[in-house]
Amino acid sequence: MDTGALKKFAQEARRTLRDQVSAKLVQVLAENSAARREAPKAVQQLESEIGRTSRDQVIERVAYTWFNRFTALRFMDANGYTAVRVVTPADGQTRPEILSEATASVIGDEVPEAAAAQIRALLENRTPSRDPQGEAYRLLLVATCNHWHAAMPFMFETIADYTELLMPEDLLSQGSILSKMRAVMTDEACQDVEVIGWLYQFYISEKKDEVFAWLKKNKKISAENIPAATQLFTPHWIVRYLVDNSLGRLWMLNRPNSRIRDVMDYYIAPEEAEADFLRISSPEEIKICDPA
Repeated sequence: MDTGALKKFAQEARRTLRDQVSAKLVQVLAENSAARREAPKAVQQLESEIGRTSRDQVIERVAYTWFNRFTALRFMDANGYTAVRVVTPADGQTRPEILSEATASVIGDEVPEAAAAQIRALLENRTPSRDPQGEAYRLLLVATCNHWHAAMPFMFETIADYTELLMPEDLLSQGSILSKMRAVMTDEACQDVEVIGWLYQFYISEKKDEVFAWLKKNKKISAENIPAATQLFTPHWIVRYLVDNSLGRLWMLNRPNSRIRDVMDYYIAPEEAEADFLRISSPEEIKICDPA
C-alpha cells in the first residue's frame, strides 16, 4: 500500500472539499438562491446549525461526511459489496457504473421512486439543467447512502437535507475528487481494510498539527477540535500486539499449553514464571473495560 500517495490525496481532498463545500454554502445562503425557493426547510436547518456551532464547523463536518462516504463506497465497489459500482466506472467506461446504468434506464430498487423519476427526467432532458448528468449522479449518491444506512448506520448516517445541499459539485470530471480517489484507492489497496484507517489519519493530519501548535501556545482547545488530536488510527499490527500481550498473556498464564499461542504472532512470553495473575477457568469469566 502506497501510504505516501494516500497521504497526499487525503490532505489535498480535505482542502478541496472544504473549498467546494464553502462555495456551495455561499451559493445556498444567497438571498435569492434556488435552494431558498426549493428547499426552504433545509436552508433553515443549515442556518440554525451555523448559529448553534459555527460556519467553519459546518464546513468541516460536511466536508468530512462526504469524504467518508466516498472512500467507503470506493472500498465497497472494489470488493464487490455493491451490486452496481457507485463511484467506480465499469470496465472500459469513464463514468461511475451507477450513472451509466441510469442513463440506460436501469435504476436500482434502492433509489426511491420519486428520486428515480427526477433522475430519468434529468437524463432524458425533460428537466432543464446546466449539468443534468451531475445532478442525476448526486441524486443517485444520496439514495445509495441512505439505502446503506439500514445495514451500516455507523458509516452511512441518513443524509440531512443541508448536507445534501452542500454536496460538492465536481464529481465526474477527470480532475474530480472521485477520479483522484480511484487513482490511489486501487483495487489492490482496497484489499486491505487498513486503507480506510490510513485515509482518516492523513485526512485529519493537518488539522492535528494545527491543534498541537495551539497547545504549544497554551491556546484553549475547543471540543470540536479535540478529535483531531486524539482520534488516531491504530495499525493492525499494534492492535494485535496489544491484544496478544494482554488478553493473550492472561490466557497463556492460565493455560500454559494452549494452542492459541500458535496464532499470536506478537506474543512475548514472560522470561520468568509468574504467580500473581487473575485466575480464570473459561473465556466467559473475562471482563474487559475500554476507558476510551
